[in-house]
Formats: sequence, C-alpha cells, structure tokens
Amino acid sequence: MSHILRRQGWVAGLFALLIILFIVTKLIQPGYGSGDFGSLARAVLPYAFAVAAQTIVVIAGGIDLSVAAMMALTSVTAASMMAGASEEYALFVVPFVLAMGLVLGALNGVLIVVTRVPDIVVTLAMLFVLQGAALLVLDAPGGAAAEWLKATIVGTVPIPGLPDTVEAWLPKALLLLVVCLCIIWIPLRRSRLGLSIYAIGSSELAAFRSGVPVARTRIAAYAFSGLFAAMGGLALTMSTGIGAPIPGPYLLASVAAVVLGGVALGGGKGGLLGPIVAVFVLRLVRTDLTLLAIDPNVTAIIEGVIMVAVVMFGAFITMRSRQS
Repeated sequence: MSHILRRQGWVAGLFALLIILFIVTKLIQPGYGSGDFGSLARAVLPYAFAVAAQTIVVIAGGIDLSVAAMMALTSVTAASMMAGASEEYALFVVPFVLAMGLVLGALNGVLIVVTRVPDIVVTLAMLFVLQGAALLVLDAPGGAAAEWLKATIVGTVPIPGLPDTVEAWLPKALLLLVVCLCIIWIPLRRSRLGLSIYAIGSSELAAFRSGVPVARTRIAAYAFSGLFAAMGGLALTMSTGIGAPIPGPYLLASVAAVVLGGVALGGGKGGLLGPIVAVFVLRLVRTDLTLLAIDPNVTAIIEGVIMVAVVMFGAFITMRSRQS
C-alpha cells in the first residue's frame, strides 16, 4: 500500500480532494443524491474524453489545440447522419465517426512529422479548418441522436445481488466512460507503442537512438487523440440529442485537467487516471459555485482563473525541471 501511495501520491491526493468536495456539496445542498451524481457524470463525459485526447498527446511531448473543434465536427457529423434515420442506422454511424476521428488525428500527426512545423502551430491551423468544416455540416445546432444511444448514458446500471442504494450511485455515463477508456488505454499503456509514446515524450533524441520509430509513434499518438476526441463528440450528441457546430470550452479545460492530473507538460510522465479525476474535481467546483447561487458570469471568471492558474503552474514546473 505504501508503495502504491508513493507512486500514485498525486492521484490519491486528487481523490481525497474529490471526496472533500463531495462532502462540501452535501453540506451546501443536503438533498444532493444519486440523481445529481448521475447528472454530474453526464456533464463530465465529453470533458473526460477531451482530457483523454489531450493526455496522450501531452505524454508524447506535444499539444493538440484542435481537440474541441474535432469534437464539434464529429458531433455534428453524427447528429446530421442520424437525423431522420432509423435506430439501427446508428450502428453504422458510431464506428464511422470513431474512424473519422482516428483519421483526422492521424492527419494532425502526419502534418507535424512531414512539415516539421511545431505541433502548436499545426493543431491551431487545424482548429480553424475543423471549425469551418463543422459549420459546413451544420450551420446551427441541430440533427438528432438515436434513442438507444441517448439511453446508454441516462439512468443507473442494475447490478444483480447488490442493494438498490449501490445501483443508484452507479450512473450509466460513468460506466460507459470507464469501459471506453479501459478498453483503449490499458492495452495501449502496456504495449510497445505505449512505451514508445512515453519514450519520445521523455527524450525524442534518446528514443530515436534506442530504435524507437519516432515519426510513426507521434502519428499514432495523435491518431489515438483523434479517436478520444471523436468519443467526446459522440458523447456531446448523446447527452444533448443534437450536434453543436461551435466548439465548447473543452480545450482549456482539457489542458488544465491534464496538468492538475499530474501529467508533465514536457511529456513522458503521468497517466490517464489523474486527469480524469481532475475533470470531476473541476466540474464539481463549478457545481458548488452554482449551488451557492453565485452569479454565472462570476462563476465563469472563477473557473477560468482556476484553469489558467493550473496551466501556468504546470508550465512553471516544466521549466524548472528542464533547467535542473
């Protein structure tokens, strides 16, 4: 146990902070229950996938500014394809949109590798490209989502043999998030490709000299980032029932959660669990501010200040580690 705490001390601290915030939430609103927790899980879902997309790129030593725009494009693509279509047609739409995200992410990686332009420039350019493409697909929020897709994130999961109180606190949205992330992240983390992603993030030159295919690894990292972003776009459509062509506040939130989750902005260090817990922390802070009846504009300011402070702190730590 002590060994685990030493290795995962930061994540354990985040869990402790999350528990404290839940206690504070319960004190602010004594009626806070399983339904409210389910709403929190649904609200977190697209943010969590955006954070997963950003995490894998940051671990590889890069940054992806196009995550939110890619979520918008995949969201409106899915919504427009499912509008007026049969429920069964969504079985084709989901893998198509996921493949679309994978290809767009790989395109980011190819452009970065081939042009050797810094990733922050390439992904910023792709942000505008994907924003424009999303508006071409839907110039206003619209479209639809299959009923069975929306049902996968609404309600709780019945577990035979467990008390009803346990079932009520296990939202479908949370289970979907855990399953999707585990299916991709755990095999990737333990694979040769996963080790290569960490290697190029730690030191690209050392990785190259060790025989790591740097170019292919970087492209693969961005491809997985695109896949997670597509999941986020689908989560948006599933939670709202429509597609939104204007990117939400997922870019800065994803970077802030990555830093707060213990991932080094310089790359090569961190995992996925910490950033996901950090997403819940940030969203619960917003919930508490709302419950305290603080003006929405002030809430947005406070939330933005927290995110900027976290990102600046992460950049400061990165500079200090490079100097040392």
